[in-house]
Amino acid sequence: MRKQLLSLLFTFILMIGCTACGSKAAQVDSGATITIAARDGSHSNVINAVKSTFEQEHNCTINVIPLSANDIHDNAIKDAANQAGSYDIIMIDDPLMPEYIEKNILCNLTKLGYTDDEDFVEKSRLLGKEPYPLGATYAVPFSGNVQLLFYNADVVDSSSDLTNWQSIYEISEKLSSEGKKGYAIRGQTGNPIVSDFLPILWSFGGDILVDNRVVLDSKESREALEFYCKLYETGGNYEKDDLVEAVSSGEAAFALGWPSWFITNNGVSAEFSQIPGQKDASSELLPTGEIGNWLLGVTNNSPNKELALEAVKYLTSKEVQLEALEEGGVPTRNSIFLDKDILKKYPFFQAIYSGTNNSRVRPRTTKWAQIEVVFGEQLVKCIEGEQSVDETIIASQKAIQELIDE
Repeated sequence: MRKQLLSLLFTFILMIGCTACGSKAAQVDSGATITIAARDGSHSNVINAVKSTFEQEHNCTINVIPLSANDIHDNAIKDAANQAGSYDIIMIDDPLMPEYIEKNILCNLTKLGYTDDEDFVEKSRLLGKEPYPLGATYAVPFSGNVQLLFYNADVVDSSSDLTNWQSIYEISEKLSSEGKKGYAIRGQTGNPIVSDFLPILWSFGGDILVDNRVVLDSKESREALEFYCKLYETGGNYEKDDLVEAVSSGEAAFALGWPSWFITNNGVSAEFSQIPGQKDASSELLPTGEIGNWLLGVTNNSPNKELALEAVKYLTSKEVQLEALEEGGVPTRNSIFLDKDILKKYPFFQAIYSGTNNSRVRPRTTKWAQIEVVFGEQLVKCIEGEQSVDETIIASQKAIQELIDE
């Protein structure tokens, strides 16, 4: 009788175990909807173009909500206060990672069972880690992006030296003296002007933060800002779309930009090279390419964490990145960048790959979004002639220091 009872008990335990497993499987494959807050434009288009296979294999729906960069940031922070989140996955502009971690928005993917994929370009893979660069993984690189120097080959001679900023200024100044536009800046307050100025600041040996210490008030920063204002005088100030059109059409000769602006599934609208790492030909060569990958992370309050992680792995897989190329996607994987057949079709990938491997990460601080606002406001005042370079540097140092001290 004791044996019979033990046998019944064992059978009962097995049934519970099978039911539990079945319940978990049902959660993963139950007609769920995975909602993604994605950057509007090409990034949302890519996800919509490739999502159907995952939806069929997992009996689910992927709902892509296209949003501006600011709206993703603001909505993600607001939604984190809800017990059940509106978003299962958010697309992350990499410098915002520390803020998202501090505000408990992102799920620790390492604890969720994710294993790092070494095929990702290292500079891209490390962006998703917190603490940077050797902590746990919270996000996976979806779209490669590094700032490059774009120029119009009909305006700039092919033999021109584009390896240092002084040479670029001389070309731009000559064009300006001939009644043409040389160097175009993106001089709107906040992220646009800060991103536009930062590579020049780095090339002059300056920086904003070092070990969370504000170091902007320096000789190098003043020289860099004086030079930026000189460049601006040779060209003009453009919004993003107008800047792309100006360089593509030959209205302006040079501008810094992101590959996805000039490189689409319709081809390349301007020539490009790595951003100069020297202020002049005799200066030290410094890394200046601003890396700006878009990452995918699972939200902490997602009701579908396991399925959302599977979707992240799918959307960042080699197969999907290959498919996304036709939609203007930029890969983040070594195996794609180094594929000879792919390079024949997309020769500009070589510049993106080299630029990524020689790139710099924007300061890793939870205050970066706020720093862009206060620094951007001061830079705009400077280029508009409201205050001097020296006044701008002093005011910026003070405003950023106050943010760090809060």
